[in-house]
Amino acid sequence: MRAAILALLAEEPMHGYQIITEIVERSGGVWRPSPGSVYPTLQALEDQGLVSADSAEGKRVFGLTQQGRDEAAAAGDGPAPWEQAAKRANSSLKRLGSLMGEVGAAIGQVGRTGSEQQVQAVADILGDTRRRIYLVLAEGASTGDDQPSDQGAGSAG
Repeated sequence: MRAAILALLAEEPMHGYQIITEIVERSGGVWRPSPGSVYPTLQALEDQGLVSADSAEGKRVFGLTQQGRDEAAAAGDGPAPWEQAAKRANSSLKRLGSLMGEVGAAIGQVGRTGSEQQVQAVADILGDTRRRIYLVLAEGASTGDDQPSDQGAGSAG
């Protein structure tokens, strides 16, 4: 987030919503930062003296300080953060999309032919899976399970 904000503000001053919109557009929609990630990052950059905020039309507009311009320039001419995110997402989304299709087919099979107990067991698994996915995002790492995260879901229990 930090690198993306510095890169955008190196182009022109922006308010937080503009930053969010630019990242979404430039990443082709695969990176949709939330206000909860953009505004705290802007505040941290301001605290570090890399950005300053002015008020324009009732909005806080952020621009780079000289120190911020120096840091943005030091980042080099490599791919922009939103390009890197889009590239990673394309590969990751294909893999996840394929797996979601396979899981969807299995769920459909349970829905068509499973007993009430089997349907309930799958519903419990899906609820737990959703919770664990959000935990992975919140913690940024492991699933908290005894199994390695790259193991298949086919183990019987």
